Amino acid sequence: MKVNSESGEEDPERHQVEAAFIDAVLSKSQSPPQDVLLKLDKQKDFEDVAQESSMFVFKLGLSKSKCCLLLNGLVYNSDEETLLNAMNDELPRIQEQVYYGNIDSRTDVLEKFLSEHGVRRYNPLIITDGKVKPRFVSLSKSALDQESALHDMSYLHSPQTVDELKPVTHLLAVDLTSTKGMNLLREGIRYLKDGSTMARIGVLFVPSFTDSPSLLFVKIFQVTTSSYSHKKGVLKFLDQLCSLYENVFMTNSTDSVKEFIEKVFDLADVNELPSKLYHSLLTETSVNDLKLQLNKAALFLHKHLGHESSLNAVITNGRVTVLPAESTFLSHDLHLLETLEFKHRIKYISEIFQDLKWEHIDPDSLTSKFISDVIMLVSSSMATRDRSTEGARFEILQASYSAVVLTGESPIQIDAVIDPLSPSGQKLASVLQILWKYFQPSMRIVLNPLSSLVHLPLKNYYRYVVPSMDDFSGSESSDYALNGPKAFFANMPLSKTLTMNLDVPETWLVEPVIAIHDLDNILLENLGETRTLQAVFELEALVLTGHCFETDHDPPRGLQMILGTKTAPHLVDTLVMANLGYWQMKVSPGIWYLLLAPGRSSELYLLKEDDGVNTTLSKRIIINDLRGKVVHLEVVKKKGKEHEKLLAAGADEQPSESKKDGESSWNKNLFKWASGLIGGSPHKKKIDSTVLESQGDRHGKPIDIFSVASGHLYERFLKIMILSVLKNTHRPVKFWFIKNYLSPKFKDVLPLMAREYGFDYELITYKWPTWLHKQTEKQRIIWAYKILFLDVIFPLSLDKVIFVDADQVVRADLGELYDMDIKGRPLAYTPFCDNNKDMDGYRFWRQGFWKEHLRGKPYHISALYVVDLAKFRQTAAGDTLRVVYETLSKDPNSLSNLDQDLPNYAQHTVPIFSLPQEWLWCESWCGNSTKPKAKTIDLCNNPMTKEPKLQGARRIVSEWPDLDLEARQFTAKILGEEMDEVESIPESPQSENLKNDKFSTEIDMESKAEL
Repeated sequence: MKVNSESGEEDPERHQVEAAFIDAVLSKSQSPPQDVLLKLDKQKDFEDVAQESSMFVFKLGLSKSKCCLLLNGLVYNSDEETLLNAMNDELPRIQEQVYYGNIDSRTDVLEKFLSEHGVRRYNPLIITDGKVKPRFVSLSKSALDQESALHDMSYLHSPQTVDELKPVTHLLAVDLTSTKGMNLLREGIRYLKDGSTMARIGVLFVPSFTDSPSLLFVKIFQVTTSSYSHKKGVLKFLDQLCSLYENVFMTNSTDSVKEFIEKVFDLADVNELPSKLYHSLLTETSVNDLKLQLNKAALFLHKHLGHESSLNAVITNGRVTVLPAESTFLSHDLHLLETLEFKHRIKYISEIFQDLKWEHIDPDSLTSKFISDVIMLVSSSMATRDRSTEGARFEILQASYSAVVLTGESPIQIDAVIDPLSPSGQKLASVLQILWKYFQPSMRIVLNPLSSLVHLPLKNYYRYVVPSMDDFSGSESSDYALNGPKAFFANMPLSKTLTMNLDVPETWLVEPVIAIHDLDNILLENLGETRTLQAVFELEALVLTGHCFETDHDPPRGLQMILGTKTAPHLVDTLVMANLGYWQMKVSPGIWYLLLAPGRSSELYLLKEDDGVNTTLSKRIIINDLRGKVVHLEVVKKKGKEHEKLLAAGADEQPSESKKDGESSWNKNLFKWASGLIGGSPHKKKIDSTVLESQGDRHGKPIDIFSVASGHLYERFLKIMILSVLKNTHRPVKFWFIKNYLSPKFKDVLPLMAREYGFDYELITYKWPTWLHKQTEKQRIIWAYKILFLDVIFPLSLDKVIFVDADQVVRADLGELYDMDIKGRPLAYTPFCDNNKDMDGYRFWRQGFWKEHLRGKPYHISALYVVDLAKFRQTAAGDTLRVVYETLSKDPNSLSNLDQDLPNYAQHTVPIFSLPQEWLWCESWCGNSTKPKAKTIDLCNNPMTKEPKLQGARRIVSEWPDLDLEARQFTAKILGEEMDEVESIPESPQSENLKNDKFSTEIDMESKAEL
């Protein structure tokens, strides 16, 4: 018995083990323990049994496992917790087999499982535990490269099988300078000698040697495989060649190279190989040609194995198995690889090729080697796909009356189970239609609807669009906006209000560029005689996303990063969220450089290289397709900064104005210069942002105002809000609008309006993160954008912003609100009024859950609020709000007014400064006595009267008709449209009621749920 000691102590002697045995059994044994030892020493049967057991464990591949558990043939660690988990995993498998009638009281469960899924050997490098996926590489590109080592490859086969099809190909990467490499080569030869009718072996020598003996060995080996692989004794000769090479050159033998060559010739004669031809073949192959072949092998291995290209490895139809120095790899393991890979993936590809009809190919070229090569290349390429681990037993479905069966010409078979009235089924049906059109597969579509429905689950019409070459086959002058990929909807309902949306890949930012009508409120019966609506969308940009982490720490939330080119390093910026260390930036195809932003982020941290060891100041990111990219970043704190906190500086106090201006002035100027450079034409750059050289007589500190609008009605309100802001301040104003929901018409008017009235603007966007619970209704998505991404949707140079609802009219100078001291709070809202007693029954925050949760704090309205972005980022308020949102939003009964309920609910952790009441007046909740003091008037919905907003606006806000007339006249002049002069005349409430039907046709989605 031998015990390995890691502490450096000597191994125990036999007498010590015997003494320990006696001490352990002395108190319990009825006979003296010494008698037991003498009996064991005399009976050799126990030693034979122990040796047989050890050999059995070795053949199973478990000899290096200190202690393991076999449960129905599956290998586990032997601790108690693993045992319980294994039993919990195994019982459902048995229950499933019992349910389907495959196991009954007479079934030997172990025998059944082993016969169906068992293998003769276990190797953790080959049989993974599910947590680590096998590594696959595609060999197809190498096959297309005429200089690739694959084109010079000669394969070895089991005896008398050279001309047979070999679906499995093992490529052995062998390092001749190591004993491990020679063992791998010899085990590969023995594997073929044992007999394999389905596999062949190719050898790639790792060029880690320059000595003559190694080059000589490679030369002999390659000559043998290329010229004599069909000979009966070739495998025995190569095995003896390896043994001879090890004895002569890998030991302290005194034999010379000349003697080695003579012995090689003797071995050739013994194995009936023509030794005389070896003389000529060895002299014909020059050393330079040999080194060229070794360089090809080196390039091939480096391409597919990367930094592991110098190690011994096995590539089985694209599956990479790198052999660590401490591992044991035998011919049995090659059999295991062959069995598993053929059973799980190669078998199906091989069957397809056996039934394939080869057209336009010379029959003489359809050799077993050619087809074996094709199977190797196709199976390696297909293995690199991301495959789901889930499986389905489609064969058990009895679908005689509920299935659609289509017989196609392609060898592809598709089985699909669809709930035809589900959103996912709606999408899948469209995808299947596209697959049928282009590939003609055989299909069986099983319809599986719910047995009962409370309401119709489908609320939309869906089309799936796939670009084809026909879409772009026109001349250079053709208009791709008309001839490009398109979706066509026919026979749509005329009297239903519809909304048009796109369901695009997560990494795409798509916007409408041509749309005459309001895509949020489509009523086909109002479109005239043609009743046809057209809209053109454009892929504006891609989204670069990633996750940033710090080893052994939480994600570095608040870490600021910038992205740009070599000549313009700061074009876009963002910060890292606490949620999964997520970050996002808007990019276009090209080469980008990611850096930590100047300031505290770059003072504390460095980026780590991809190797996880070295550090760097920037990371190069290449966007070379339309799939976007997910980048995983690792950062490390600089020496001496390990205990400093990223968000500590300034978290409890506001920086002085002079410090703010000094630190961020270059950022602001550079961002203004860089805005709109990413993607699009010069015309679009002007639209995305405008920075006027002069804003007329405006002077003082600029005011930044944020708003969002969707649909033509709210864009009409938005223009009025803009005018009301500008007419009540002499300071420069910059508006920030969420680009996602603005119509093309509004984006055409906006730059001209900015020039006419002297204001700056910028269009911003942010893609909803995939990990964050997403809203399905468009209006709720818009509400979410008002609060969830405030820390990341604006450039880092922006310190403060005021949100103003689109349907709000401003009567005071917002500069006063912008300069207001909000006492270090990240948010400032106006509480709801309480002086309109008629609405007491609707004030839900005064009772039940809200009353208990608020604990005396006011409930605020979200139509107007101030965001101190510097404080918001420093305190990670955005992360806190997203965590609260993720917790509450999954309950459909919570956050009914998302943009309002969320900050009010979270105000115990994200404190809110309550603004003076006069900053927001709303007729529904405030009494008329406070209206004269109102600095802004919001057209919030009245739950009692449900008055349309246009009608309410004319009645409540005296200046609204004039502002509306001015905005509509300007828009009509710009777009060259006629304006309805009658609509601009103020009317009394009575006359307005007579025209209620007219105004009700302008759909007001937001007012349906707004307080």
